[in-house]
Amino acid sequence: MSNGSPFLIKICGLSTPETLEAALAAGADMIGLNFHPKSPRYVTLERAKQLAAIARGRTQIVALVVDWSEQQAAELAEALKPDWFQFHGRETPEQTAALRRAVGRPVMKALGIATAEDLKAVAGYRDAADLILLDAKPPKDAAFPGGHGKPFDWGLLASLDPSQRFMLSGGLDPANVAEAIGITRPAGVDVSSGVESAPGVKDPARIAEFIASARKAAAAGQESLSA
Repeated sequence: MSNGSPFLIKICGLSTPETLEAALAAGADMIGLNFHPKSPRYVTLERAKQLAAIARGRTQIVALVVDWSEQQAAELAEALKPDWFQFHGRETPEQTAALRRAVGRPVMKALGIATAEDLKAVAGYRDAADLILLDAKPPKDAAFPGGHGKPFDWGLLASLDPSQRFMLSGGLDPANVAEAIGITRPAGVDVSSGVESAPGVKDPARIAEFIASARKAAAAGQESLSA
């Protein structure tokens, strides 16, 4: 909860109007549309346009892409008109900055964390991205990036520059999100598999439970800071 900004809750990997409406009804600040073909949460551009039409003006729309070119990203920006881009691949700080210029929108850069050594990369993206997303590092044989339902050691973030604004992701779910927020004090949280009944299948009840728990924990954190 840094810089006095509102706490952000993002539900990522939505793929149906019904589960999107559930996220909106529960109060999601951001919804993520996943354009990585190897992900079980992948959506086509046509489906993404349908979902964006429902969400526009009610929440912030985030387009998640992995190792795209500037041209690809610019074309998606024009076709979908998302509010944010999320770069979830191996984009360097220089590539991230160039992609941000190409899309003309705020961007978040996801970084996989497994050890304290991984946190050293964060500083390099400070000027290239508008927001850092700290995610669990995927298994070495994983077909797509992300935490794959497994959290990393949140205690590692104690060494992070306290002025660094970040969202927390990776293995979060309704049962552990309050603890995660209490330990790491993020600017927001991002969940995908933690609110699913099966890979790629969002559960409206779990979405509502996650958002309620995260919102309560964030409010408690703000109160303790101002006490």
